[in-house]
Order: sequence, then structure tokens, then C-alpha cells
Amino acid sequence: MARPSTTRAVLAALLAASTVFAAAATRAAADPPTQAIAEVETGRLAGEVLGTVAIYKNVPFAAPPLGALRWAPPHPAKSWTGMRDATAYGPACPQTINADGRPNAGGYVGPTSEDCLSLNIFAPFPAGVFPRKAPVMVWIYGGGNTAGANSLPSTDGRAFARDGVIVVEVGYRIGALGFFAHPALTRAAGPHEPLVSYGIMDQIAALKWVRRNIAAFGGDANNVTVFGESAGGADVLTLMAAPSARGLFQKAAVESGGGWSAPVTLDGAEAAGRSTAVQLGLPDDATLDQLRALPVEALVRVGGRVDLGPRARIEPVIDGRLLAESTTQAFARGHAARVPLLIGSNSYEASLMTSSDLFNLPNGLAVAYAGYPPNGSPSPRDQAVFTDSVMGAPARWIAGKASNRPRSWLYYFSYVRVVRRGRIPGANHASEIPYVFDTQGLVPNYSAEITDEDRAMARVVHSCWVAFAKRGVPACAAAPPWPAYSRAADQLMEFGLSTGVRTHFRTPQLDVVQATQAAVLGGR
Repeated sequence: MARPSTTRAVLAALLAASTVFAAAATRAAADPPTQAIAEVETGRLAGEVLGTVAIYKNVPFAAPPLGALRWAPPHPAKSWTGMRDATAYGPACPQTINADGRPNAGGYVGPTSEDCLSLNIFAPFPAGVFPRKAPVMVWIYGGGNTAGANSLPSTDGRAFARDGVIVVEVGYRIGALGFFAHPALTRAAGPHEPLVSYGIMDQIAALKWVRRNIAAFGGDANNVTVFGESAGGADVLTLMAAPSARGLFQKAAVESGGGWSAPVTLDGAEAAGRSTAVQLGLPDDATLDQLRALPVEALVRVGGRVDLGPRARIEPVIDGRLLAESTTQAFARGHAARVPLLIGSNSYEASLMTSSDLFNLPNGLAVAYAGYPPNGSPSPRDQAVFTDSVMGAPARWIAGKASNRPRSWLYYFSYVRVVRRGRIPGANHASEIPYVFDTQGLVPNYSAEITDEDRAMARVVHSCWVAFAKRGVPACAAAPPWPAYSRAADQLMEFGLSTGVRTHFRTPQLDVVQATQAAVLGGR
């Protein structure tokens, strides 16, 4: 039998050890985790934890499109062993970067690489655990399909994750590497292999990755909203027209994505691609190997504007495989995906205007815009016509076509932050993004200028998108009910100095713009 003194010593040691363990447990409970582990189909990921959000960056969803995979549909990503660090953004896809450090037309400044097919994921992570069946939003960035990135401060997904929504940001091929046609590529492709619009193929591959893997982050693969701005918004409409994207998302949101475009044929795209190759020093009958040997810098230099379309925005091509019709044709014919749609535009989309966009108005438009004097370059009249014809009228037309498929909601963003009022005519292109993402405090040279009024507007707009992602209806906080769109009622939500529902907003102008587009719209 142990002596009393020995017993007391053992008890004292056990008590001390338990005190140490209790203190350690208390510290562990007080100190939130800084790392979050997730396992996807290709391996384990170590992400970063910021507050109640887990962030994973540069997660491959497809193989690098290098060598023989340049201008090929995306191939599966390779698996890795061990733990992959996912705390740093990867490079953007190749594009022109300004030497002076200013962001380019897509808002990006930073490294680029053809190895760019990756995702960034922002997931709710309260108390160190993922949610169950969280709604998912997949972001397609803008930039004319020639610039942009999935790593901009303005599209940081933390606020969505804070509010219970997972955000996935897609990197996809752009410019001449993402949208390119040539007879040599067509000959080398299999009989059913999609052609030309490799950036759209990347987006579809990313959506398929989300469907297979998002449960690892607590996401619901059956509650996915795809959303994008500018060319990204136009790409969302293309995804709605693409049969191979059906079932990969259940809702869609389009910010300043237009919606009217004449079909670009494969023959026309091949001719433009052949001309580009000759411009880069190849023969008219260049081979596949010669094309793939072109230096990436040369392809970036030509800018990827190979579609012969207006305003140099690259449009997907009707190849008969990936796409059988244009976005406009798909909506006009009732072939677009039947999912709830949120769509709209800004009050000063004319911030995109160049001297080549000046309008000589036909009679109908001249009457509708008689109140806008044609003085200056560009004039207020030209700015109004540009804003309505390029973004406003197409958004209303798309909303009408989608109003019973099953429902659509139309918006008009006119809010100008306090320090910019009186200095610009209205809400410029892309200015809604920091409000949708509630990221005003993260944007450089911007955060110090915002006011409580700007923050309040961000809370309203962000809440609409959150509600739409969760339940398919944009029920906004601190705003009137937002009615679903119908062509008869013709109502939209204006986000402006006075936020509210507007009826028959700019109907005379938008009607006459739509009437001038009969050829593009097939007479509808």
C-alpha cells in the first residue's frame, strides 16, 4: 500500500496536470483557428481563416492549358500528395498589364500565366466548422473577355460568407487564348468537340467542379447561383443558352451584361483567326503546331479581338457544338435555361464610351432622344443612347423574356457615392460591384472616402443578392418589396438616392431602342 505522503504527491501532480490541460483547453477555445482543412477530389487543401470565414485560393479545377492543351477543352486537374497550401492567389490568365502599376481595363494588376484555371472559395466557418447545405454563388468576372481576374479586392467574397453564402470565383481563359478559331483547330478537333469559346468551356468546367466538390466546404450543389458583371454578365447569359451548362446552376444574376448580339459564325471566326495568325507571322495555312508555338506575349499583344464584333468585346461563337445559337436567339426562341434571373444596368454605362461609339441617330431614335442636345463629344444625347441601347434596353428585354421562366427581377443602379456626386453624370459601369459584394472597405484608394450613407446603400444592395442566392427572391433589407418583372407592369427596382420601385421607367426611349434592333432580335 502506498504511503500517505506518496499518495498526496500523486494527487497533487494529477491536479496540476489537469489545471494545465484546462488552461490549454481554455486558450484553444479562446483562440479561433487560423487554418481550415478541406479535402476535394484532387487532394487536401489548407486554407486561411479570417474571423468566421474560411478562404481557399488558387485551387485548380482543370489542368493548366499549356502546350497541346492550348486551345483545347479543359482537361481534369491532376491530384497532388500531401497538403496543398491555399492561402495565396494564383496568377491571372494572360492579358495586357500596365507598366505603371495602374489597373488595366479589367481592374487587374499583377502576375499572369497560362496556368490560371483555378478557383477562390470563401466559405462560412463559424466556430471552426463548415455549415450544412449553404447556398453557393459562382462569380464570373468582367473585362471584355480580354482582361480581368478572380482576385480583385472589390469582389472579395468575405461579406457573402459572413452572411451564410459560399462564393466561388472562377479563373477562365480570355483574349486570343480563350476565344480563338482557326481551320487548323477545327480540323484537329473530334467530331463533337466544342470549338472557339474556350473561356466559356472553362466556366462550365468550374461549375461541374463545384457540383462535385462544394459539399467539402459545406455547400449545397443544388442551390448554385451563377453571377457576373459586364462580359462576365454576358457570359452568364451565354451559360443560360449553352445546353451543356444545364442543371449546373439553379439561379442567375447579370450586372450590366447587355443581352443583344448578332450571331458570330464559325466561318467568320475562323477567317478572323486566320488573319490574326498571319498578322503574327504565320502562313495563311498555318498548322496546329505552328499556332501552339506562338509566344503568349504575341497573343496578348493582339488583344484577342478576333470576333469582328462591335466595341471589341469578344462574343462566343456559334460552333454548332458548344453553342447552337446566340444568347439573343436563345432568349427570343424560348430556349434559355429556365431559372430565376436577376438582371439590370447602371445609369452611366456611357463611362465605357469611346469616340467610335458616337451615334448618328435614325429618325425613331432622334425623336425619342430629342431632349438630349447633341453638343460636345460625346454629347449627353450620345451618352443616353449608349447607356440605353448597350445595357438598359437589352436588360429589360431579357427580363421580359425570362419573366415566366420562372421569374425575373429588373434593377437600375443610379447611386453615386457621396464624394463623387456632381463630378460624374451617374453610376458608371461596374460601380455597383462594391455594393453587391459589400467590399467598399477593401478597395484601395476608395475605403477612406466612403461615408455612412455609402455603407448603408451597400447593406441594402448586398442583402438583395444574399436573399436571391438563398431563396431565389431578392428580398432586400430596408427597402420596399421588389416585384418580379412582367412586360405589362414594367416595374424595376432603382438603387439610388431614393431607392424604390419604378413603373414604366424610360419606356419611350427603351421601346424605340428595342424597335431599332428588330434585325438582331429576329423581329421580336
